[in-house]
Amino acid sequence: MTFSTLASEKPIPTDTTAEVNESENNDGAFTDQIQSLERNLSSVIKGKPQAIRLLLTALLSGGHALLEDVPGTGKTTLAKALARSIDGEFRRIQFTPDLLPADVTGSSFYNPQDGSFTYREGPVFTNVLLADEINRTSPRTQSALLETMSEGQVTVEGERRALPRPFLVLATQNPSDYAGTYPLPEAQLDRFAVRVTLGYPEIEDEFDILTARNDSDPLEELRPVLTTREIVALQEQVKGVRVDRAVTEYLLRVIESTRQDARLRLGVSPRGSLMLYRMAQARARLENRSFALPEDVRALAVPVLAHRVQLDAKSRYGGLSASQIIEEALEKIAVPR
Repeated sequence: MTFSTLASEKPIPTDTTAEVNESENNDGAFTDQIQSLERNLSSVIKGKPQAIRLLLTALLSGGHALLEDVPGTGKTTLAKALARSIDGEFRRIQFTPDLLPADVTGSSFYNPQDGSFTYREGPVFTNVLLADEINRTSPRTQSALLETMSEGQVTVEGERRALPRPFLVLATQNPSDYAGTYPLPEAQLDRFAVRVTLGYPEIEDEFDILTARNDSDPLEELRPVLTTREIVALQEQVKGVRVDRAVTEYLLRVIESTRQDARLRLGVSPRGSLMLYRMAQARARLENRSFALPEDVRALAVPVLAHRVQLDAKSRYGGLSASQIIEEALEKIAVPR
């Protein structure tokens, strides 16, 4: 594969002034909506603008997010704040070892009065689903989310039921070395568009967190700034972001490097390629651009790809991380200009 030069922009004919003005108006509205959403989330989650931006990038790309960190860093609060900010329905599943797939997707109940079966929807029928401590349940129950995350639907007893739009899974995960955890299988990890780590707050931010909760909980005072219908419209706008051939080829070179690296026993799948492509489109739109750049791919490569690759035993026990391998690839692969 060879890089092609970026196509130069064609001059805009004078008779398209109205279309240009309409595009500028749409850009301004998009920016205002996103900024208001970011301010809303930042009022609850202090000092984490990058994590909030990553989460919104996943939301606008139609993907899902894996929030991985130690307990008590605000993962659940962030999920609730997002649901309230978009005026969406929020449901939570506390994953435990005894949870069953039917507890996630729903099931049919027998009615003894007339001998019929009635389907009762599971908690996945929502806009924002918090899969809390997803790695504390068995792989069998974890797999109940696979269809919902890939296809936005649930199939129970042969009948397909569509989930509401937007549909976003925010799964929290404790570090795998914590007691009582089950490692997420590769197929499950591959469904998440991005892995987000909040980390401990800075002392100044933690001071603000403590003082803000003296009289009330900021989460309870949060008000919607967007609607679910507006979020769906923004997602459709993201799909229209242009990705030139050179940027696509650069993205694929990064993907191919993971499949050829001898230190990895599992490289990035085509689903991972598509997710990086969609996330790059969303990041470009968040940066108020109608086209994606190589810098979008570079900025997102680690959070989008690192959780999809698997190191061999020698590299893993040698202290190497997947993030380091992705970063090495970014340094070696030439950036198109």
